[in-house]
Amino acid sequence: MKVKTFIKNNTTSFARVSFIVLAVCTLIKVVAVFFEPFADFFNRHVASVTRAMLSYLTAFIPFSLAETLVISAIPFAIIYIICFTKRMSESDDYAKQVFNLLGLIACLLSLFLINFSIAYDVTPLEKKLDLDSTAITADNLYDASEYVMTQLEWLDVEIVRDENGAAVMPYSFSELTRKINIAYDNLYGEYRFLSPLYAGAKQIALSIPMTYTHIAGVYTFFTGEANINTNYPPYVVAFTTAHEMAHQRGIAPEDEANFVAFLACTTSDDPFLRYCGYAQILEYIGNSLYATDSSRFEDLLYFYPEGVLAEYVAYSNMFKEYSHSKAADVSSAVNDVYLKSQGQTDGTNSYDLVTELATAYILKNIEQ
Repeated sequence: MKVKTFIKNNTTSFARVSFIVLAVCTLIKVVAVFFEPFADFFNRHVASVTRAMLSYLTAFIPFSLAETLVISAIPFAIIYIICFTKRMSESDDYAKQVFNLLGLIACLLSLFLINFSIAYDVTPLEKKLDLDSTAITADNLYDASEYVMTQLEWLDVEIVRDENGAAVMPYSFSELTRKINIAYDNLYGEYRFLSPLYAGAKQIALSIPMTYTHIAGVYTFFTGEANINTNYPPYVVAFTTAHEMAHQRGIAPEDEANFVAFLACTTSDDPFLRYCGYAQILEYIGNSLYATDSSRFEDLLYFYPEGVLAEYVAYSNMFKEYSHSKAADVSSAVNDVYLKSQGQTDGTNSYDLVTELATAYILKNIEQ
């Protein structure tokens, strides 16, 4: 009885409802962790609705709402503390104020659980696509690289480069997102696990300082926005945009988002997007080949298309200013903890695991 009286006298309706919603969302998450078919259904047919609603609600804002909220977080926190302290001195409803704050946190946690967290518990993409990446060898990596380089050689004649050798994006950022949306539209029929959506991406205003964190893009579950660091080379910007838009469509694991971005780019009708998809995946596969068998990589490097080598050199030169950064160490550590908390045991290394998916996919297509 005392507990009920305390709850009634010291909490608001908002706080009580928020805690109940969080409890329900937590239960749904637990079921999803232990039952993949439920996670698949929920992510595809329920969470996709909340993701789409948020994307559509923020689509009309011409700037990144998430970036604005993050930048405003410190001054808002200061204002909140001042107001909270003043309210406390003028009344005795301390508990209500604390529970209201906890209720707001509960709302955000509930939104994360429903909107995105369950997407980590679905059936692995490797199984959905009937791929076998368990025994990828140096020979496999070499063969996949040769196939990708052949595609890049054909595409290179359609790529315009700047004085440093970097590919130039032939259209605006808004046109880029439109073309990627079209590319995703073409995937929905074959890949039913993708949640159909038509939504743009947002350019990060503070892209230059953000580059010191080595973050090329981020999907924000609480606004539904794909936020892109446009300070990177165009081929990275295009691939990252496709990657973050994969998150919008219910692909949570980083290696799978990379792979779906690769699919979207390379199946597009646009030659620049296809170039970006192959140029980025060659980077991943080449790095894996070098780590597996450096001598095979050196043999392969001799045959790299000249334009692609110029692309990588231009990127390396551009990134020197940002390569050694304490901000990158911090952001990487935070991201590593977050990914592991969602069951991604490889943490930030999971981005590189796209090599296995892409290689298995490429070799399967070559055989067919």
